[in-house]
Amino acid sequence: MKVVVCIKQVPDTTNVRINPETNTLIREGVESICNPFDEYALEEALRIKERLEGEPVTTIAVTMGPPQAEAVLRQALAMGLDEAILLSDRAFAGSDTWATSYALSRMIDKIGDVDIVLCGKQAIDGDTAQVGPGIAVHLGYPQITFVKNIEEITPKKIRAERMMEEGYQVVESRLPVLLTVVKEINEPRLPSIRGKMRAKKAEIPTWTAADLDAQPEYLGLNGSPTVVHKIYAPERKKDGQIIEGEPAEVAVELVSELKRLSLV
Repeated sequence: MKVVVCIKQVPDTTNVRINPETNTLIREGVESICNPFDEYALEEALRIKERLEGEPVTTIAVTMGPPQAEAVLRQALAMGLDEAILLSDRAFAGSDTWATSYALSRMIDKIGDVDIVLCGKQAIDGDTAQVGPGIAVHLGYPQITFVKNIEEITPKKIRAERMMEEGYQVVESRLPVLLTVVKEINEPRLPSIRGKMRAKKAEIPTWTAADLDAQPEYLGLNGSPTVVHKIYAPERKKDGQIIEGEPAEVAVELVSELKRLSLV
């Protein structure tokens, strides 16, 4: 069995910059982290391998991004995943969620015989939650999104609980399947010293667009059907006002201030 985990290197949310010409995030030279939701997907891959003890299970972390995205793959190896592959090429620059999911699906297809694809429920930079489901559509895999617990898993099928607005839903699927997971599913482990040493020495292959059986017109900015007309950082609001005192006095003063601002 092969379990592939799609992870993403995202800008630190305190240091986001936007290219005014392309309306895309500037990632070069920006401090980056592993998308937090993807860490739960990495942990779940390791737990699946542990649950299927006796079955040959290979866990593979993949990411698409610039060369520095290799750092999150080393983090995955340090946690205990078996292999890692970087998909990096200027041909992928500016990809929207459709083009990203297409490129990753071609990568997974090339890896071959993948039984489970795991993704975090969304990335904290775009917050679209579209890439995981998009990969499933491109691959023709069934998908279970917002998974909070895997009740049962065998080499043939899986039964999982997915979060709903009110309660949860139990879904059973054949393999292969794609899952997107939420943070309630587990608690990611910390890398061991041995894991960090192994990750530091590991050779991580880099695949380019030429390595994929992909249609060039579907890659990168030119292959992205999403058109962003304008993107900008919201104007910072003025600091709020704190009213202190006894509850009754505070209520009177608050109403008076709201009337002054014509809000009531």
